[in-house]
Amino acid sequence: MSATTFSIILHREAHREILALPKKTRAQVREVIDGLQSDPRPVGAVPLKGRKGAYRIRIRDYRVLYEVHATEIVVYVVGVAHRREVYVRLLRRR
Repeated sequence: MSATTFSIILHREAHREILALPKKTRAQVREVIDGLQSDPRPVGAVPLKGRKGAYRIRIRDYRVLYEVHATEIVVYVVGVAHRREVYVRLLRRR
């Protein structure tokens, strides 16, 4: 049985948001995003209401928002931000 590896695509603003994070949090976020290649729906991933295939993962006070496109074998990382800002930013990127 072969495991499917998903490609990771970062939204350009998500990339900027990762670079702006504190160093320790940035390392944790990168580790979580790298793990999405082998398991796009890990334990702790919560589906977002109103957006099919969208999930969030909590990392301390920050959230990683992403969409899984299984037919394309791609994970799109849409946003990474503090929990009080991330959903507002996501709505602007629709």
